[in-house]
Amino acid sequence: MYDKLETLACGSEIQHGKYNNRIYLMKVGENVKKTLPNFLIELAEKNNYSKIFAKVSESNVQNFYLNGYKKEAKIPYFYNGKENCLFLAYYLSDTRSVENSLDIIDSNLDIAINKKNNGISKKLPSNFKLCKCIENDVKEMAEIYKKVFQSYPFPIHKPEYLLETMRTNIDYFGIKLNEKLIALSSAEIDVKSSNVEMTDFATLPEYLGNGFAQHLLVEMENEMIKKEIKTAYTIARAMSAGMNITFSKIGYNFAGKLTNNTNISGQIESMNVWYKNLNKITNRST
Repeated sequence: MYDKLETLACGSEIQHGKYNNRIYLMKVGENVKKTLPNFLIELAEKNNYSKIFAKVSESNVQNFYLNGYKKEAKIPYFYNGKENCLFLAYYLSDTRSVENSLDIIDSNLDIAINKKNNGISKKLPSNFKLCKCIENDVKEMAEIYKKVFQSYPFPIHKPEYLLETMRTNIDYFGIKLNEKLIALSSAEIDVKSSNVEMTDFATLPEYLGNGFAQHLLVEMENEMIKKEIKTAYTIARAMSAGMNITFSKIGYNFAGKLTNNTNISGQIESMNVWYKNLNKITNRST
């Protein structure tokens, strides 16, 4: 059901398949060749994918531009706090490249930007507890993700996936009420490049409106600062006003929009990229 992960001969990591109907170049390998951009196009054509989404350092971007890729977002100092990252797109379908909900998306973004740096809006009630999730939590975590997301680009609905990623490169965080998880998020860490994706936010429907995502985000930032991670970012649903507001309130900067990019909540949706430099933040309480 889900798209497959694959490591190419050059060391580049991709995710591709019909689920998102795209190729996602997640990481460019150290032995990258000039032929990589065209190789991805040929792979997409062979499988009838409608989009290529590529995360590329500025030093590797020229060959992508020469092959027709376009910039959709940019995060400064993404790689080890030094080199910029560009989020590129190549469309193999005119339909995939057209934004159908532009008014809503633009309105959501305007609302979010107007709330920039407002900070956490509600104090976490004393009966709710922030925590870092452990291996024994994965079954409960998977059930929450099943309830919240009709579809998702990665198999977070599966306990075995959560367990595998928890043991490798993802820290999961939660909010508990009476020892029961009611909200979740994750920090997907790239130690080598010193950046982290703040993602997988989910709150059970009956607990929405309490600002839990804001508390989880600040908690994750504090943990990433301890790990000396330099840059945090997210790829948030452009149709979700709440998530964009959450990141803007906590001081994240808008980096650009990825048009019709991700299969989430039952359909292909556009995503907004937000980022923040963690270097100058000191640990603070939520």
